[in-house]
Amino acid sequence: MQQLTVFMDIESSRSYIDELYSPDATKVVEALVTLKNSVIGSNRQKSSVIQQGVVPRLLQLMSDEALDPNIRLEATITIGSLAKGTPENVATLVEQGTATALVELLRTVPIGTKLVEAGLCALRSVFLHPPAPIAALPADMRLLTRLTQIAREGTATARCCVVRILSVWCGGHMEQEALCQAGACAAIAAMLANGRNSAPPLARALPALELLANMCFENGNVSQVALNTRHGDKTIPELLMCLVSRDKPLPVALGAARCLTFIHRAGALTADDNRVVFGALPCLARLCTKEMPEEIRAKAAETLSYLAEVDTSLQRLAAISNHLMSSLADIVNCPSAAAKQGAFKCFASLGANDEDIRKRIIETHGLMKHIVSEMKNPEPSIRLAAVRCLHSLSRSVQQLRTTFQVQLLC
Repeated sequence: MQQLTVFMDIESSRSYIDELYSPDATKVVEALVTLKNSVIGSNRQKSSVIQQGVVPRLLQLMSDEALDPNIRLEATITIGSLAKGTPENVATLVEQGTATALVELLRTVPIGTKLVEAGLCALRSVFLHPPAPIAALPADMRLLTRLTQIAREGTATARCCVVRILSVWCGGHMEQEALCQAGACAAIAAMLANGRNSAPPLARALPALELLANMCFENGNVSQVALNTRHGDKTIPELLMCLVSRDKPLPVALGAARCLTFIHRAGALTADDNRVVFGALPCLARLCTKEMPEEIRAKAAETLSYLAEVDTSLQRLAAISNHLMSSLADIVNCPSAAAKQGAFKCFASLGANDEDIRKRIIETHGLMKHIVSEMKNPEPSIRLAAVRCLHSLSRSVQQLRTTFQVQLLC
């Protein structure tokens, strides 16, 4: 039955697919529009079209600068629609050179055109399917400078797309330095800025915060550049401080706190800096509380563990912030692996240096039983986090021995 359905799909689309090869530009545009409409919202139809070998022709129509601009635009939009299909669909597109062709398109098409926007939308869809074809986007300074220019000057959709693509692409020191040199920090600052009392739109802020976090992670040079980059009268840390407040959307506040955390851990902000003490830390502690969604709590706990990991003063401050101990104990009971892992990591960081904090953690009701039981969890990341937590607490040998003895008696 399934084979019959596929056969019928192929037969019904054969006529307009044949027109894609017509020398008449009008017929080609009509065929592209029909093809585009047929694949929107239907993974089955996307798969059928890809199986018929249409992708190389679409890439050719998209890339030929001598063709009618409408043909190139409709071909690019259709490729973008195909890229929103199944992981298998996207893998086939990548194998046939779609990501490389889209990158080449972005090298030459004028900024601000609909074709650039369509190309970026398609490339973003491809990059969001792991594994992203990172190699298709070379660390070419001319290309990266052009992409960061789009992030500053392009349409709203183009800006969001290009920053999301670069956030996925930025996976190491080389990419961090290349983007910094290409002016990505200035583009990020422009995307984070908004009116005096309002946050930038969610669709704009989140990819910008993700890119900034990826660029600053364990990179002191990029973090220092971010520290000094301004948009208008505000530096990036000042823009981030505006976003960690209680009235901002939770994902935005979390993203801003992560960026401040990474800038601090890279050495650009000291542990006693107000932007760490009164910005990142209390925001993360608040996002760990019971009222927050589980996904937010999990990521906030893990970020807080990284923030306080090596500094005793931050560990002590976090331990007394917003009932954090009870919040973390509650997160341990959450069903998701990410939540348990984040809570155990945070407990490990808080108890790394201070005996009084370790005592409070050990005496937290039911926590030690959770740690011991989760060391048998089938999920490796949870077991590792539980072991790390126990290792941190093991500095208080006498207290641990007493706690285990009491538990055995019970």
